[in-house]
Amino acid sequence: MTRRNARTSASVLAGDTTTTTSSPASAITPPSTFTDGLPLPKKIVFDLDYTLWNCWCDTHVTPPIKRTVDGLTITDRRGSSFGFYPDVAGVLSSIKYQGIILGAASRTHTPELAREMLSLLKVPGTEAKSALSMFDHLEIYPGSKVTHFEKLKKKSGVEHSEVLFFDDESRNRNVENLGVVMYLVRDGVSREEVDAGVRLWRERKGRTKREAGTDEQLKTEMQQRSASFEYQPASRHLIRAL
Repeated sequence: MTRRNARTSASVLAGDTTTTTSSPASAITPPSTFTDGLPLPKKIVFDLDYTLWNCWCDTHVTPPIKRTVDGLTITDRRGSSFGFYPDVAGVLSSIKYQGIILGAASRTHTPELAREMLSLLKVPGTEAKSALSMFDHLEIYPGSKVTHFEKLKKKSGVEHSEVLFFDDESRNRNVENLGVVMYLVRDGVSREEVDAGVRLWRERKGRTKREAGTDEQLKTEMQQRSASFEYQPASRHLIRAL
């Protein structure tokens, strides 16, 4: 049974979901694996439904939709509200700060609605106008995610072995046949889930130790980023001005 089928019930199909909202990026400590000096994937890709937000946009969300005043949630025609999981802003901003390519791979049957949700939802604590603007590449349409990842590779030029993927459905593990490492998310992505995923990627790829030139490379990258990131004293976090 797939993750999606396991959730299917009368209450779920009726739209019985709990509204979640992302905390400000400054309130979320960056994943510890992002600062331990060990190798990181060159690209991190997220599923959308029940990975970044708590719904199936092709089942629970009824257009038209609109952004709430604070931009942390969207409401649909029935008055239902939807938003990101609490750690999403911190996770996305940490990924962008590290210079990691950020992608999305969704097999939803309502791709335009998914894109609209990303364009309306804000990422609190960052200068990004919307969540959509934070992503480098999007592949959103029905079908096997093998196709999604083949296209993501063409767009980014990043080899599958350098990609970490977060998804809530085990059926999508077939992308691992390409060389991608998938981490199965159980209750939405969180800082802890990202750390666990990065550790899995390192273990699978045999990259659990510091690599030659890593320290010097990190120093150079930090200097290059200093001009494009804002420092927020209250949080001691560096947030990219997008």
